[in-house]
Amino acid sequence: MNDLCADIGYKSINHVGEQLCGDHVDIVEPDENSTVIVLSDGLGSGVKASILSTLTSKIFSTMLAAGLPLEDCVEAVAQTLPVCSVRGVAYSTFTIIHLKNNETAEIIQYDNPQLILIRNEKNFDYPKIEMNIGGKKILKSVISLRENDMFIAMSDGCPHAGIGMAYNFGWKREDIIDFMETLAPVGYTAKTLATMLVDECDELYGHAPGDDATACVVRIRKREPMNLLFGPPFNRDDADRMMSLFFSKAGKHIVCGGTTSSIAAKYLGKPLRAKLDFSSDLPPTAEIEGVDLVTEGVITMNKVVEYAKDYLGENKFYEEWSMKRDGASQISRLLFEEATDINFYVGRAINPAHQNPELPINFNIKMNLVEELSKCLREMGKRIKVSYF
Repeated sequence: MNDLCADIGYKSINHVGEQLCGDHVDIVEPDENSTVIVLSDGLGSGVKASILSTLTSKIFSTMLAAGLPLEDCVEAVAQTLPVCSVRGVAYSTFTIIHLKNNETAEIIQYDNPQLILIRNEKNFDYPKIEMNIGGKKILKSVISLRENDMFIAMSDGCPHAGIGMAYNFGWKREDIIDFMETLAPVGYTAKTLATMLVDECDELYGHAPGDDATACVVRIRKREPMNLLFGPPFNRDDADRMMSLFFSKAGKHIVCGGTTSSIAAKYLGKPLRAKLDFSSDLPPTAEIEGVDLVTEGVITMNKVVEYAKDYLGENKFYEEWSMKRDGASQISRLLFEEATDINFYVGRAINPAHQNPELPINFNIKMNLVEELSKCLREMGKRIKVSYF
């Protein structure tokens, strides 16, 4: 077993005038060493396409995760999907990425734009085997994974972007490859890369997409631990034990909260220095030698939770938190982009300053912030451990 892991993110835009997307992405982890990612594009757009693509993704992800042969999965899809009364065909196109033990990727493709693999920041022409299953031409590839490999799966709404507008024949695959090659060295998350690709498609469509467009990006990277300390312990006598456990962990260390940072500074025997920043409406950050980031507590963490929820949805705030220097933006970059394994050390002491009935802050809100953020980070694919003191 190696120390690689997969960062997975996707983004979709709907056909203009449609409330439902005809594309669907499903991600299933049958065990901690296996991940199945299915991107399906239903015929047409709207409700019918949405049903077709959702059914296809669910069938494939469930059956492949259970270890069933590809032939059985394709047969099940062919027999399950209804026939379109207009076109007389009953299929969704699909791209499947099956990651095994973080060592190999099994790629299965049917009629979607061919998956792009960026390796060493350049397009990599991976091998493909053509198969015929149930009268359908299926492309299959088995690829040994390397650190920094980037897989880009798309529905045909991406290369169709800009037809008759910016381009005569759409945004060609070669152009998409050039676009992604320029982004590969920067270190963006998979979600941000997928967002940037789909946002560019939206621009080429003149913000009135003629088709559903979806991009799913998988980045192979090394595991990166991160530790976050939030709040002083309920029992003051536990402070040294809490600090000892926190600072003994490998990875970067984030300390959140005024009292918490004072305890951390005292434990380390280092001064706590405030950093004045008048460019943000959030409380300023501080510095302690030996700590990677020191921020205020509840207000800052509430903003991080807001960013996390948006990140899992439309991801419209990514330009905000990826550029700003306030505490919430810095925490977001560390947790969303860098970290793969996050350890929370949460103190259960009640802050007297939060007991003012005129303030919208109380102990329950603090605990809820930790629970909400943990849930969001798990949905991002992070491994989370929460310890309470």
